[in-house]
Amino acid sequence: MKFIFHLGMALVLILAAATAVAQSNLTDRAAHPLPLGGEGQGEGVPSATLQHEQKVRAACIEGRRLICGRILEILPEGLLVESGYTNLLREPLSKSWLIPGTAQASKGEYLIESKTPGAICVGKVLLTDTPKTKKAKPARYDYVNVEAYPAGEFVYRSAGTVQRTVRKFSASLVPAVHATLDAEQKAH
Repeated sequence: MKFIFHLGMALVLILAAATAVAQSNLTDRAAHPLPLGGEGQGEGVPSATLQHEQKVRAACIEGRRLICGRILEILPEGLLVESGYTNLLREPLSKSWLIPGTAQASKGEYLIESKTPGAICVGKVLLTDTPKTKKAKPARYDYVNVEAYPAGEFVYRSAGTVQRTVRKFSASLVPAVHATLDAEQKAH
């Protein structure tokens, strides 16, 4: 009888340990998403496709920019931002990605955008996949200060029938890569 009791207890401990490991794996995957190619890095996905996805990912990382600017419009697709407000990078404003429109900020004069990763973005851009906050929602004329990844282009109507094209950036890497891959597919 003691043997069965100990066997049952051992089984309960093994199941508890397996559950804990499974939960930690889920937590790890949520914190560190899988590469774009999928879990097996090649299971059912041609290696050329994986290599292309990794090249696009590397290009997105290389093309990342610091979007620091004023929200001009809130669109269903994202936030239309006039970037280049370099004095938003000062303390304590730099501690938050969303800054109230009451903050004192101005565009940098004679600012030219560098091609180095993490450089300050200049000009109008569409910002998507912004961080979610419970405290405040972005409003027109608020400011943003976030590093973002290139995700293609965006066409919008600025006045009547006037169409404008701006660069599109995502505050999250994976959606930026997916948007770039989707744009490539539509182009072909």
